[in-house]
Amino acid sequence: MTTHRAAYLSAPVNALLEGLYEGTATVADILAEGDLGLGTFEDLDGEMVVLDGRAWQVDNTGTAREVDGTARTPFACVAPFRAETVDEVPPGTEIEEAINGLVPSLNMLYAIRIEGCFEGLRVRSVPRQEAYTPLVEVAKRQATFEFPQTEGTLCGFWTPAFLGNLAVPGCHLHFLDVARQRGGHLLSGRIASGRIALMHLPRLNMALPMTLDFLTAGLGRDAEAELKVIEKDR
Repeated sequence: MTTHRAAYLSAPVNALLEGLYEGTATVADILAEGDLGLGTFEDLDGEMVVLDGRAWQVDNTGTAREVDGTARTPFACVAPFRAETVDEVPPGTEIEEAINGLVPSLNMLYAIRIEGCFEGLRVRSVPRQEAYTPLVEVAKRQATFEFPQTEGTLCGFWTPAFLGNLAVPGCHLHFLDVARQRGGHLLSGRIASGRIALMHLPRLNMALPMTLDFLTAGLGRDAEAELKVIEKDR
């Protein structure tokens, strides 16, 4: 791994908003930078979950399968996770509320891992896309899945608002069940029992893809407004 206690972005999230879905990095590239994180796959083909140095692809049926290092991604964010704080949370606490109550500063980036039992969990995935379909349009056709009671792991990041053109601001989490068979991008849910582990990340490393699409794209979309539509339950 390159830099201890640094998050790594394979591309800015604004490129994804523009529909740039070409895989510009491999899973092997991503895992060389961190062992926990999230992202998507080439052609926006499902959700990526990275746990313990392994990567899973959650397709638009909610089914998870482990992928090898040759799979490609247009956007991923990972970190070499080492928990600095671990906190129990009161049963029934809404997931994002619990995280927001533990984040010491709104101006810092954090990696998150939550192990536990969850209730009312709602997640999503998206089908494979043609390039250049804006992500906000794709989200209108997302498949959503509900888990009234389930056990597993949530992983991802809390990102300050001023980095909103690079990564998803606020909480961005992906779920993988304990059997590593189902998962998705978290929309909402509560923690029935579990622990939230946080790692503060004082550095951010980012690649800028050397592709014609990226070099000629207009990346001026209102990321904050569109991500509010895309990332949250509606």
